Amino acid sequence: MDDDFFLVRFWGVRGSIAVSGPEFARYGGNTICIEMRCGKHTLLFDAGSGLRPAGKALRASGVTDFDLFFTHCHYDHIIGLPAFKPMYERGIKLTLWSGHLAGHMTTRQMIDEFIRPPWFPVKLDICRASLDYRDFVSGAVLRPREGVVLRTGSLTHPGGCIGYRVEWGGRAVAVITDTEHEPGKLDQAVLQLIEGADLVIYDCTYTEEEMERYRGNGHSTWQQGVKLCEAAGARGLALFHHDPTRTDEQLDEMEKLAKDRFAGAFAARDGQTLQFPVSLHKKR
Repeated sequence: MDDDFFLVRFWGVRGSIAVSGPEFARYGGNTICIEMRCGKHTLLFDAGSGLRPAGKALRASGVTDFDLFFTHCHYDHIIGLPAFKPMYERGIKLTLWSGHLAGHMTTRQMIDEFIRPPWFPVKLDICRASLDYRDFVSGAVLRPREGVVLRTGSLTHPGGCIGYRVEWGGRAVAVITDTEHEPGKLDQAVLQLIEGADLVIYDCTYTEEEMERYRGNGHSTWQQGVKLCEAAGARGLALFHHDPTRTDEQLDEMEKLAKDRFAGAFAARDGQTLQFPVSLHKKR
């Protein structure tokens, strides 16, 4: 890994449920999982079905110590966790973080209640990796690794959700999924997390034309993502959390419309990797 770059890799970009078939081949069908490399430090965001190939790649590259941050624990964001092979291996150190259930359920409880019968054949104690559980409250500033800063905030989603801003080497990348906007308003919590960001990974499940049918589901649109990025002076916008019925051709069209409005917009794809040069002497 080149320490001169902040790397972002998408392992799962689909929302709600994983899909397969020729009409989804180019953008992919795995649910939410993002990898970020800040020099020697590896951070993962969410444990959707994309976590399985992410785990395979981490093992192949020799990474044995990393952090996994949950935005929330709806199925599409945790379904890959039982299939994450590094958890079952000795010599792996994994730190798991969550804040969306602060005061109601700890990170350990959340995972323990998911990986157990009757939902899964075995209990969590089958894992041989060293698992460390961390809890935080929304708004907390996290410093999981040397030089890496994560700012957190609450998103508008049923059951709660956490947005993250990752800062390292003078760069900033924000993860804003899942969230629902109010018509005609810009979410101030989101604006704070994405201000001046190099990349905003944003919930673009719907279009504005579709929103009235799905109001209350806790998701947003590419049009709102553009408005937020323009207001916050962000440079890049990754359309993300694609609706499971959205085909490659439809995503191509959505990407084109978004690019016409905001040059830094693109529709994220499974396996896509971005690199941002960093200035390590100017860490935020």
